[in-house]
Amino acid sequence: MKKNKIQVLLLFVSIIALILVSVQEEPQYNTDLSLFSTKDMQLDYNLCNESNMPIIKQEKTFTPNLGQSLIAFKEVLGFKESQNDYSKVNTLGYLGKYQFGRTTLEMIGIYDTNLFLNTPELQEKAFFANTERNKWILRRDIKRFVGKRINGSVITESGILAAAHLAGPGNVKKYLRSYGKNAFSDAFGTSIKYYMKRFSGFDTSSIVPNQRPKVSLDSDLNF
Repeated sequence: MKKNKIQVLLLFVSIIALILVSVQEEPQYNTDLSLFSTKDMQLDYNLCNESNMPIIKQEKTFTPNLGQSLIAFKEVLGFKESQNDYSKVNTLGYLGKYQFGRTTLEMIGIYDTNLFLNTPELQEKAFFANTERNKWILRRDIKRFVGKRINGSVITESGILAAAHLAGPGNVKKYLRSYGKNAFSDAFGTSIKYYMKRFSGFDTSSIVPNQRPKVSLDSDLNF
């Protein structure tokens, strides 16, 4: 019996000791702050100071300046016609980047419209061939009217050729020879007058008039 009392007493003492240890506060450390100083130290070395930042020169993105060149002429016209989309077919059935009609394509030797739509190189060749043909048809009118003013716009060769692409050379002849009275607009309301002004002043002098141009994938494309 006495032995059991001793065991109970020891157990009680052990429990008390554990409780005291668990609630004992962590030891406090006293630090002498006088030993540390920031005197003469540059404390902002890792901060962003815009006045001291090195100037980094960015390379300019190269953008070709096509100016009023022949390439600029065809690219601006292509964007106006289709936003330069080679696969576009509009609601009236006009095809490709330059919105050719099937009859016009056949006149320059293109009969396979699926091949035409899927071959950008053929479309570019078709554009130049048709422009050569229009320039041959309108050669006398170009000589006669370039430099004159019709409906408030100075007539230029590139304006005439662009208008011929829109309306056909026959309608351009009527417009010029009537001094703008015999006007023409396409099904979407775009007029010869607008094309004459929008495409004025491009250098189309390298386009050689050609009465019967023919296009094939084997033919040369020079521009």
